[in-house]
Amino acid sequence: MEIKMIAVDLDDTLLRDDKTISDRTKAALDKCRDKGIKLIFATGRGQSAQTFLPSGFFDGCVKMNGAVAYAGDLLVYEKLVSTAHARDLLLAADRTEVQIVVEKDGWHYANFDVISIWGLGWLTGYEISDFKTLDISADKIYALPKSDLEIELLKSHLPEGLYLITARTNNFTMILHKDANKARGIAALAAHWGFTIDNVVAFGDDTNDLEMLQYCGIGIAMGNAIDEVKSVADNVCDTNENDGIAKWLEEHVL
Repeated sequence: MEIKMIAVDLDDTLLRDDKTISDRTKAALDKCRDKGIKLIFATGRGQSAQTFLPSGFFDGCVKMNGAVAYAGDLLVYEKLVSTAHARDLLLAADRTEVQIVVEKDGWHYANFDVISIWGLGWLTGYEISDFKTLDISADKIYALPKSDLEIELLKSHLPEGLYLITARTNNFTMILHKDANKARGIAALAAHWGFTIDNVVAFGDDTNDLEMLQYCGIGIAMGNAIDEVKSVADNVCDTNENDGIAKWLEEHVL
């Protein structure tokens, strides 16, 4: 297959453990772009993604796990969550003191002091919100459950048309529109640029990368990926700490 686009997850994939990108990886991606290959990142993050990335390095992105996709500054895909539709879940979390946040355009509507968890670094802003009256279309809802019991509580109040996904670390849990996933966002960007998801190679490590690695033309799991991700990937490269992306691109693309 002809590779026309490279899609990379950020945390524990493109980014090393200290949230930096190695010079070797930057150089490999730059050479791919010089060959006319589009570069995008696909992340569960929102505006905080830009904190770790060089300006102008990517042609597009998929954020909020696929809730939105951009070609440059142009929005090409959007699947949002209505707080009215998710109200029962929000109120149930609030009643039982599960920390939960509605995120929209970088603003965080929460039932706890978000800064106490995330700090001031990338945070655009937040407010303590009344989920009984909050009425917006959100990019995503996320929660910080402290136990499997709290995760099960969220699942029990999950309305039709939304889905829940929990990361391998810290039980970080996202609630999203059923059509918000990285694969759909990537497919929308590929179509925008005139090719298909079959022309995309994708790199990932965690549960929210599963669809992306399954449906892109080539799915590459990082050496540090969870076993479930490795099981669906076409190949496994080295770890995020050992230039896994760069090594694979040098061997197979450059």
